[in-house]
Amino acid sequence: MKQFLYILLFASVGILAMIEQSKPAPNRFIMIGAMAVFMFGLFRLMKKIPSKNEEENDTEI
Repeated sequence: MKQFLYILLFASVGILAMIEQSKPAPNRFIMIGAMAVFMFGLFRLMKKIPSKNEEENDTEI
């Protein structure tokens, strides 16, 4: 349920950002907020993916 709410939040903020960006004078605060939510989502996604350095160190031992 929690994961579904995150997906719904990111999708709604993305749609809001696209609508706001299409305006002649977009609101800067909405755009900055959408970018922050996007970066937070990328951070959570990248946290789950192991880095190459960790994989190389595991194989050497």
